[in-house]
Amino acid sequence: MNEIILSSACQPIVCACDFLAAAEPFYHLDRVLEFNDLIYVVEGTMYVSEDGTDYDINEGELLFLKHHVRHYGTKETQRGTKWYYAHFYLDEPDSGTPPFEPDASPLVLNQPLRAYEVLPKKLSGLKNGYIERRFSELADYSRNGDDLKRMRMNGMFYSFLADIALLKYMDKNDYSLSRKIRMWLEKHYAEPFSAEKLEKEFFLSYKRMAAVFKQEYNVTMQQYHNTHRMQVAAYLLRSTLLPVGDIASRLGFEDRLYFSRCFHAFSGTSPKEYRFSAKSDY
Repeated sequence: MNEIILSSACQPIVCACDFLAAAEPFYHLDRVLEFNDLIYVVEGTMYVSEDGTDYDINEGELLFLKHHVRHYGTKETQRGTKWYYAHFYLDEPDSGTPPFEPDASPLVLNQPLRAYEVLPKKLSGLKNGYIERRFSELADYSRNGDDLKRMRMNGMFYSFLADIALLKYMDKNDYSLSRKIRMWLEKHYAEPFSAEKLEKEFFLSYKRMAAVFKQEYNVTMQQYHNTHRMQVAAYLLRSTLLPVGDIASRLGFEDRLYFSRCFHAFSGTSPKEYRFSAKSDY
């Protein structure tokens, strides 16, 4: 409901960021803002409603309020309540934007990276943690006299929003599992794919892990493992002078010809042809 979407193709524009403490009890203003509002409560509880939905923002909780939507208070926020806030503009992706799903595919040379994430509406359990420290740093920086503050502030705030976007997955057990599997596969790219090793590592059946991973990333674990191996091979061909046979050995291939066939299936060229073509990017 009233989601805010973060895009890799659009940087937020911060118009205010600061820390406040309520000197007297107050009701949240009844208003419709032109910009989005991020609130993080350090002490006490703030009460705000958005388009008929009531929110209690307690200590260590953050809430995003969307622009062009009515916000107002239904309960009195008490004296002594303390919070950080940031007001920011963020262009909305168009209606043709693809589904907002985590993308595990690596960066591809000379191709733009486009990604979209729906920011969590509300997050809890952040008291004295990384997000609180980052918000404090942003608020401090917004008050300094740096001539390039506005440009730097927008970049810093984008990084902050990206960190918040990742936090929303922490309570999704299936996503957490698939992400752990992905990281394990990337770490063990120099080994042949092994369902048995995965079962021993995660104490789960291969069938269960395969279903979770395929649902999240739309590829099988073995496909992901093979693709990642070939991406590492492409990187080594571009960035080192290692012979093709040595690269094959580093990636766990005992047969150089088999490695070459796998790489050709991945890239459409042989390893030597790929290395030669990379000179166009010098």
